[in-house]
Amino acid sequence: MHSMLKEAIMSRNVGTIDRLMRVAIGAVLVALALAGVVGGWGYIGIIPLLSGAVGACPAYTLFGFSTCAKKA
Repeated sequence: MHSMLKEAIMSRNVGTIDRLMRVAIGAVLVALALAGVVGGWGYIGIIPLLSGAVGACPAYTLFGFSTCAKKA
């Protein structure tokens, strides 16, 4: 059971285009927050930035969703 849980949590479920978009949007939000253009809420960009870098989204896992290409 433990290995199934670990596999479900650690498996990649974010496809390439999705990852690129997450990293870009996250980076822009964090940069805007650092520059003072937006308030502290801009630091929420850390979440998509990290999920894009890792290639796994906990919310996708929760709902059984994936944007990864299907393996043949």
